[in-house]
Amino acid sequence: MQKTNFEEVIETICEDDSRYLPEAYTFVREGLDQTLKKLNRSGANKHVSGAELLDGLRQFTLEEFGPMGKLVLNEWGLHECRDFGEIVFNLVNHNVLGRSDSDNIEDFREIYTFEDAFEEPFRPQRSKSISSKARSNKGRASARMRPPKSKEQDPDSPLSPESNKS
Repeated sequence: MQKTNFEEVIETICEDDSRYLPEAYTFVREGLDQTLKKLNRSGANKHVSGAELLDGLRQFTLEEFGPMGKLVLNEWGLHECRDFGEIVFNLVNHNVLGRSDSDNIEDFREIYTFEDAFEEPFRPQRSKSISSKARSNKGRASARMRPPKSKEQDPDSPLSPESNKS
């Protein structure tokens, strides 16, 4: 199978900068395409800001990998928002992506943490009504846990000695 120009560029980039696996570059490129589509940007208006791309990459990661998103990104060398920016600027420096004069690596500063973006959506949410209900049932639960009365102590029980005297 013949390599595409994009694959060749990624190979070259990875030889010079081994921080990220080739899959990370492909993912960022696909995430950019998805972000442009969701923002209805096409033609000459294909520019997205760093914050827009980060949000698009967050959504794309959640859609593609669900609760495994952070693990997959970490495996590819991505650990924070700035890593997405480093990939973008590596692609810019190799003429794969364009940039405006105002674009800067600082646009990719910590907009979110990977924990908040990729783990928090999958953590169980504690409902206030459930936790308050659990507290209000606390006394009743302990009452149910008391040992049953013995036969001798409960004269109304069909098994008590008094009920068998008939």
